[in-house]
Amino acid sequence: MRRVAIILASLSILLAACSDHSSVNHSDMNMNSSTTVAIPANADYNATDIGFAQGMIPHHAQAIEMADIALQKSTYEPVLKLARAIKGAQDPEIQQMSKWLSNRGQKVPDTSMSMDHGDHSMDGMGSMMTSGMMTEADMKKLNESTGSAFDRLWLQLMIQHHEGAITMAKEELAKGKNPEMQTLAQAIISGQQKEIDEMNGLLKQ
Repeated sequence: MRRVAIILASLSILLAACSDHSSVNHSDMNMNSSTTVAIPANADYNATDIGFAQGMIPHHAQAIEMADIALQKSTYEPVLKLARAIKGAQDPEIQQMSKWLSNRGQKVPDTSMSMDHGDHSMDGMGSMMTSGMMTEADMKKLNESTGSAFDRLWLQLMIQHHEGAITMAKEELAKGKNPEMQTLAQAIISGQQKEIDEMNGLLKQ
């Protein structure tokens, strides 16, 4: 009996040690996966501001990619006009957010990441969700469409994409603190909601 008790006690110690080791590893993994550099106590920004910028950059990059596809494939002037407007608005915003992150020593996402992201966190890009983004299957279907079917699909997908951007911007307004990112978030909401209304109108025609 004494031998059994000793064995059971040893097992308990071993299991406890394994549990502690697992906790430490899990914590280290979380810390290592974060790309948010420590934020100074007196900073005029927080983790939400960083996540917003890091999430919106690839989100905008994919919208520009979709706009380029429209400019190559569509012959419908309202779609072409929207595609040009999206490029004209979102490319400068990418530059603005990239500079903002760089000035604060935060990681600037690679815009080539934009292709394969649905509604999930980006790999190591802070906590912001990249809402409404197209999957590879969505983009493949868009590239394979032609004529009026292309225009309709493009409008439907871009509405979804814009709605995702508005969700992200509202999150920034609710939880962020940086004046520049807050102003940008409001501009995204206003500009993209106007385009959503326009696209919904075109789909009803």
